[in-house]
Amino acid sequence: MWLTRLLVGAYPRWIGSAPTATQRIYFANHTSHMDTVVLWAALPEELRSNTRPVAAKDYWDKPGIRGAIAREELNVVMVDRSREDPNADPLEPLKDALEHGFSLIIFPEGTRSAQPLPGPFKSGLFHLAAAFPQVELIPVYIENLHRSMPKGALLPVPLICTIRFGAPVARIEGEDKDDFLERARAAVIRLAG
Repeated sequence: MWLTRLLVGAYPRWIGSAPTATQRIYFANHTSHMDTVVLWAALPEELRSNTRPVAAKDYWDKPGIRGAIAREELNVVMVDRSREDPNADPLEPLKDALEHGFSLIIFPEGTRSAQPLPGPFKSGLFHLAAAFPQVELIPVYIENLHRSMPKGALLPVPLICTIRFGAPVARIEGEDKDDFLERARAAVIRLAG
C-alpha cells in the first residue's frame, strides 16, 4: 500500500469520526478504478483486515493481477451486476459479510462518474442500513482521484489525493428511501468542500 500513497497520496482526514474497530459501512463518491484501493489504503492497518471493499464482479473477478489484488489482497465482496438470475438478491454477498462482522466499503452510485461530486445513490445503502441498524454509516469523500486516474488511464498522474471520513449518518425512524439516500449523498458532498 506504500506505492498507492507514493503515487496518489491517499492521505486520510477524519472529520467528525475517528478510526475505530466499530463495524461500519464506509460509503464514498466513485470517480476512478483506484477508489477502492486508495480508500482501503487510507484506513489504519489494523482496520484493513476486517474491512472488505465491495466491487463489481464483472470488472474485478478476472484472471491476472486485477483479480489477484481483489481476491488475495483486498478480500473484495463481489457484486453480480449482470443479474443473470432475476430472483437473486445482489446484496446477499454484502449481507453475508456484515453478518460475519466485517465492515464494508461501498460506492452507492453504482458506477464511476467523471464528476468530482457523487450522482444519485442507488438503493443498496438504504437496504443495508435498514437490515443492519447496529452498523455505523460513515460518509467518505475521495478528493482528486478523478484527476489522478481518469477513465482510460493506465497509470496514475502523481497528485495528492485526500480521503475525508465524515461523522456517522444517523438513521431516522420512518425515513423513506429517497430522503435517506439524498441525506447520505449530501453527507458525502459536504466533505468535498
